[in-house]
Amino acid sequence: MTESSGQHVLLLGATGLVGSRVLGMLLADRRVARVTAPTRRALGCTDTRLHNPLLDFAALPAAQWWAADAVICCLGTTRKQAGSLAAFVRVDRDYVLAAAVLARAAGTPCFVLNSASGADPSSRLAYNRTKGQVEAGLRAQSWPSLVLVRPGLIGGERAQRRPAEHAAGLLLQALGPVLPRAWRINPAANIAAALVQAALTAPAGEQVIGAAELA
Repeated sequence: MTESSGQHVLLLGATGLVGSRVLGMLLADRRVARVTAPTRRALGCTDTRLHNPLLDFAALPAAQWWAADAVICCLGTTRKQAGSLAAFVRVDRDYVLAAAVLARAAGTPCFVLNSASGADPSSRLAYNRTKGQVEAGLRAQSWPSLVLVRPGLIGGERAQRRPAEHAAGLLLQALGPVLPRAWRINPAANIAAALVQAALTAPAGEQVIGAAELA
């Protein structure tokens, strides 16, 4: 541990549906001494254990806080929100890997990624291909502990509604009792809990947590 009385966790993507829940869980966990959550805009949280540096992810700074016990990454957007496929890839792949390089160089031993079910670098689907490329890039960085959390459809209210995701969620919610666990909605709180637990235990090697385990 880098902190005398608990762990230091670096959280990327603290403002999103899953990331905001991760932040709350970390600050409620007595094992955590410090949370560093860099964002573009202030989080508005007054917890003394939270360090909230404001930055542009396109120009990540050199900083001491890259050295942590674990990174939890929930960075992500959609093609529509980003404005183009290239902009989506820049956020979901390039920003994630650039941050990971800095954290790994600083000696951080554990990286926990909120990825996606179907992540595959050779997929014809841009979303799945991008997530697969991120996973491959992280593997190439030789993390002592790498945990890939792969949810399916995420359940929860977003600040910005995604119509297609909302419609699919209603359908899966209705069919939930008869669907295999891997096809059911994954509540954001379940995903967040898996991310936090992985970061605080840092299992050796690579571990994959699939959608069935998050239902």
